[in-house]
Amino acid sequence: MMATSAGLPLLLPLLLLLLLLGQPQAGAGAHREAVVCAGNACYTAHWGRLSAAEAQLHCSKNGGNLATVRSEEEAWHIQQALTQLLESEVTMAGWVGKFWIGLQREKGKCLDPSLPLKGFSWVGGGEDTLYTNWNKEVRSSCISRRCVSLLLYLSQPSQASHLPKWSESPCGSPTSPGSKIEGFVCKFSFKGMCQPLALGGPGWVNYTTPFNATSSSLEAVPFASAATVACGAREDGQEHYLMCREKAPDVFDWGNLGPLCVSAQYGCSFNNGGCQQDCFEGGNGSFRCGCRPGFRLLDDLVTCASRNPCSSNPCGGPATCEQGPHGKSYTCHCPQGYQLDSSQRDCLDVDECQESPCPQECVNTPGSFRCECWVGYEPGGPGEGVCQDVDECAPGRSPCSQECTNTDGSFYCSCEKGYVLAGEDSTQCQDVDECADMENGLCDSLCLNTQGSFRCGCLPGWELGLDGVSCTPGPTSLAPPSGPPQGEGAGDREGKLVYSATVSRPTRGPEGTSKEAPTTKGPSFPRNAPITLAAPDVLAPSGPPGVWMEPSTHHAMATTGRVENTDEDSVAKQSDEGTDGQKLLLFYILGTVVAILLLLALALGLLVYRKRRAKREEEKEKKPQNAADSYSWAPERAESRALENQYSPTPGTDC
Repeated sequence: MMATSAGLPLLLPLLLLLLLLGQPQAGAGAHREAVVCAGNACYTAHWGRLSAAEAQLHCSKNGGNLATVRSEEEAWHIQQALTQLLESEVTMAGWVGKFWIGLQREKGKCLDPSLPLKGFSWVGGGEDTLYTNWNKEVRSSCISRRCVSLLLYLSQPSQASHLPKWSESPCGSPTSPGSKIEGFVCKFSFKGMCQPLALGGPGWVNYTTPFNATSSSLEAVPFASAATVACGAREDGQEHYLMCREKAPDVFDWGNLGPLCVSAQYGCSFNNGGCQQDCFEGGNGSFRCGCRPGFRLLDDLVTCASRNPCSSNPCGGPATCEQGPHGKSYTCHCPQGYQLDSSQRDCLDVDECQESPCPQECVNTPGSFRCECWVGYEPGGPGEGVCQDVDECAPGRSPCSQECTNTDGSFYCSCEKGYVLAGEDSTQCQDVDECADMENGLCDSLCLNTQGSFRCGCLPGWELGLDGVSCTPGPTSLAPPSGPPQGEGAGDREGKLVYSATVSRPTRGPEGTSKEAPTTKGPSFPRNAPITLAAPDVLAPSGPPGVWMEPSTHHAMATTGRVENTDEDSVAKQSDEGTDGQKLLLFYILGTVVAILLLLALALGLLVYRKRRAKREEEKEKKPQNAADSYSWAPERAESRALENQYSPTPGTDC
């Protein structure tokens, strides 16, 4: 027990040391790097806890930039480099690390969710790309610079089988590079690549790239790289120094003929003699390289190339490859609507709308375009490139409630007389209330609004004139119509008749000259009181007797407010009907007056009766009272039989 306790202080430092060894040693292993070359670019993965700006400076010193990840293929190349880098260090299971790439967003530039890159851009320049692999939603921050890193999880079963996700965060500083930042990835682009050197016998090769990376195994060697080849044992073997050069446009070669380190002892048995395809042995241990049918041996006597240069699909996108003379060259051709880019290997869309091929609207599409018509127009027909006006006022499609007028590319609505345009889009019509304006009304006395027009009427005892507007005294008129003459106007009281207080109109004198008739007061009638009509064509009595409207017919009014083509017979008939109505109204009035007088007489008699009765009661109270008046008498009680009186005389005796 004592020994166990004494050993604990020694075990704690050992455990701490093991934990430290289990973490990635970025500082100690910062000189270690991994290189992967493919296509026309090389990718290098580095340990180093640097800020994004420091990492970009490290890449630019060697002629590159922080790596771009423009396609899934490029993402796999970077993943290969990261996998090689992680294999060179000891890491703990479950370790998570981040490696900077060249995707950044400057301060003041905000998030754009509609774009794949969310407003970020590549530090090396170039257009935005469609490929993305975001780990989660990007923060919408505009007040600081943001950078993107690759997120690596060592807890996954096979790190090389998973593409790292993109994680955005602050770009860090020299003193604080960022949370979990362990390194960065650089990218270097070249005009071409050489094939790796083939060794026909024992030996080793070491490549030194222009960006100061060294490797002994590259699938493609960048232009201007140096190769050191040692044959046999490294101590006393023969060494060769070679350089990757551009032999012809887009043709890169080491300038060496045949395989290196050829050994008669091994022949074709060692690394296939260094040949890319076939190896043919000769006498005395000699051999040579050959190619399969459809391929030809290149000038280095090792590499084989297809006799058809288009077999490797050198043209990208929709471009097609066409073989040149003698099978040594090719040309890329683009389909209609595309044109070759600067590399002459890929195609770019042609914007046909720049030439204005459409009469109205042009929409560019990949490889083509289409014409569209403006609002209010439609295509003329199949195959026709013209647009014709849409007749919005055609039967069955008119949006107007009354009248519709078609115009070029549009339309407008209008209303019949007596209506005005209404609605948010000015397609509906609303009735005008011509009777609403009291002071500038169209009728001398009473006015009734109707849909699209109006009608005039008169008070009881007055008749509607021949003009359909003015009122003239009838045979039984009690007073002239009340209210001054009203001019032409409009208003907003629908279904109500307007009463005016005074009226004056010109009359003819003896000499034929016009003079002003004296103004008289009409019957007492509430101002602005509505009179309800039983029917729109006939003004009938309503309510208690005493209120009557002259019947009137609808008159079409001209701009002067007068009636045209009035029939004299109809006017005479209207006058007779008005006279009979006035007589009937007079009887109603007289009957009402008699009934009121009878009621007044009855009330007066009742009042007199009550006064007399009260007077009698008062006199009765003043009479002298009896002494018994102060007592209350008990009510008599009926008895069933009378009690016998002991003092009453007996029967048969006289009192």
